[in-house]
Amino acid sequence: MKVGKKFLSLIMLLLVTIMSFGNINNKAQAVSPASDRLYKGVDVSAWQGYIDYEKVRRDGIEIVYIKSSEGSNFKDPYFDTNYENAKRYGLKVGVYHFLTARNEREAREQAEFFHKVIEGKEIDCKLAMDFEQFGGIGREEIRRVSKVFIEEVERITKKEVIIYSDLSNARGVFSTDELTKYPLWIAYYGNYRELNNINLRWEKWTGVQYDDKGKVRGIRGDVDRDFFTREVFLKDSSRIIKANTDKKITNTRRRRYKVKRGDTIYDLAKKYKTTIDEIVRLNKIINKDLIYINQEIEILENARIEGREEKGTSNVFYTIKKRR
Repeated sequence: MKVGKKFLSLIMLLLVTIMSFGNINNKAQAVSPASDRLYKGVDVSAWQGYIDYEKVRRDGIEIVYIKSSEGSNFKDPYFDTNYENAKRYGLKVGVYHFLTARNEREAREQAEFFHKVIEGKEIDCKLAMDFEQFGGIGREEIRRVSKVFIEEVERITKKEVIIYSDLSNARGVFSTDELTKYPLWIAYYGNYRELNNINLRWEKWTGVQYDDKGKVRGIRGDVDRDFFTREVFLKDSSRIIKANTDKKITNTRRRRYKVKRGDTIYDLAKKYKTTIDEIVRLNKIINKDLIYINQEIEILENARIEGREEKGTSNVFYTIKKRR
C-alpha cells in the first residue's frame, strides 16, 4: 500500500507539473495590453468630415490616429486640417497609411509617398501600416510587401512603425517572426479584455480598436474607438525629416457639384483631376453612364498626384468603408 501511495503521489505531481507548464505556455501566447495605463483614442479620415477637436478633447479623447494617405498617390483631403486642429487642442497624434501595394516595388513607392505626405509634421505616435485588402496576392507576398514597406518607412523617416490588423489577419497573415516584432494595433470589436484568452504570436497589444460605431462629441456620425498603451508613443517625436523626393503633392479637397446638361462622369473626372472610379465609389453610383441634371454629387478634386499614375491607367484605388 505504501508503494502504491508513493506511486500515486508521483503521478499526481507529474500531472500538476504538466498542467503548470501548460498554463505558462497559454499565458505566453495570450495577448494582453503592453502597459496598465490605457489612453482613450479614435481613428479618423475624410469619412468623418470636419471634426471639432475642442469638443473631442473635452470628451476625454487623448490620442487621434489620422489617415494621411493611400496607395502611391492619394492624400486624404482632411489630413492637414485634422492634424492642425488635433495639435491645436492638445491631442496626441498618430498617422496611418492605407497600403495597397501588390509587390515590393510598389511597397517602396508607397513608403516614399507616405513619407512625403507627413514630412515636417510633429507626430507623437508610431507610424501605422493599415494593410487589409490584398487584391488576390498570396500570403507570402503579403508578408514580403508588409516587411518591405515597414522597413522602408522606418529607414527613410527614422521613426518606428506599428501594424494595424484585424484578428484574422493577425493570426493567419502577419504571424511571422519578421512581423510580430513590430507592435500590434488590433481591431477586436466588443469586450477587448477577451484578448487575454486569445492566442496570437504577439504577446502584447499596443492598441485595440474596440468599436467601429463609437460616438464622440465633436464628431458627426460613427467613429472608431480605441485604447492605446504607453508603447504607442514614438521615442522621438521631433518633426518628420524632409522626404528625399521632388514629387509634387497636389492637395485633395471635397467639393459638391450640381450636374449640368451635357455633363458626363468622364468629363468631370478629367476636369477635376480625379477618376471615374473615384466619383462612382464616392457617390455610390450604380450606372457610371447615367447621371441626372441637377443631381448633386461629391468630387474629390485633385485626387491624383502628378507623375505617379501607372502607364495605361489613371485609377486611384480608394475604397470607401465605414471605418475609413
